[in-house]
Amino acid sequence: MVWSRYEEGKGWSPLEVSDVKAFSLMPAAAVLHYGQAVFEGMKARRNPEGAVTVFRGEQNAARLRHSARRLVMPEISDEMFLKALHLFLQKDGHLTPEESGSGLYLRPYLFAEEAFLGVRPAHSYIFAIIGSPMDAYFSADEGFLKLWIADSARAAPGGTGDVKAADAKEQKYIEEAGAMNVMFVKKDGSVVTPPLNGSILPGITRDSILTLGRDLGIEMKEEALAIDEVFAAGRAGEIVEAFSSGTAVGIIPIGELTRKNSDGQIETVHFKGAGQSFPVATRLGKALVDIQEGRAEDKHGWVKAYA
Repeated sequence: MVWSRYEEGKGWSPLEVSDVKAFSLMPAAAVLHYGQAVFEGMKARRNPEGAVTVFRGEQNAARLRHSARRLVMPEISDEMFLKALHLFLQKDGHLTPEESGSGLYLRPYLFAEEAFLGVRPAHSYIFAIIGSPMDAYFSADEGFLKLWIADSARAAPGGTGDVKAADAKEQKYIEEAGAMNVMFVKKDGSVVTPPLNGSILPGITRDSILTLGRDLGIEMKEEALAIDEVFAAGRAGEIVEAFSSGTAVGIIPIGELTRKNSDGQIETVHFKGAGQSFPVATRLGKALVDIQEGRAEDKHGWVKAYA
């Protein structure tokens, strides 16, 4: 692991590299009572030459900084974040699996360490990076997801929906699939995803897919998607595919959505791709993974070697 401690008036201590160890917290540590903690999710991979690489690490640094700012925490500079990432992978990068779809999952995080009971930001914090080898998130024989539409709200406008916080107002629209962004493919081949409105996490994978789709000549649109409209369009064959995206999963097709409708009846919509090839999701997923794993040209400069 790699870690540093912040103290008000002194700033961040030099980054320290060590084996995994426990942090000692007082019972009144602010993180335990006020949830002043933020985190990121990243994945290191091996390219065909055996180097350990990271996809768009600068974006994770920027997002962690945004999260810290939103929760009134000291910010981590790009230089410090990327140096910590480099130190971590120099020490533990050898744990990165070689198999396609697998990787070394990385968890940079920042939390309030100071012990006090009071209504103010803490004065001391810890920043750290830990990691764990991971296999592909879903096995190939699982095929696609079956999702239940929940009416609970993860975040409210003006809150922390666009922040990776340790802890969506409208219940009319589809916004996310668990911890993943969601996209729908229309009959005309265009791809639609909900816009970033403050209650949706600005996924780095989501942003990459929007860029890659346009590179491939696919019309990529950001539009609000009402749940009723998605179900009606799915039944009518106007929406033919759906998929979710995220750091751990990459792209995974969604075969069906189920909900309790306004009449209290259970209703399921099946997308035509279910049980077939999900051609658009498959094409976008392959384009993404081929760049991430070093099998395709990285014309956007997204992949950097760290070990």
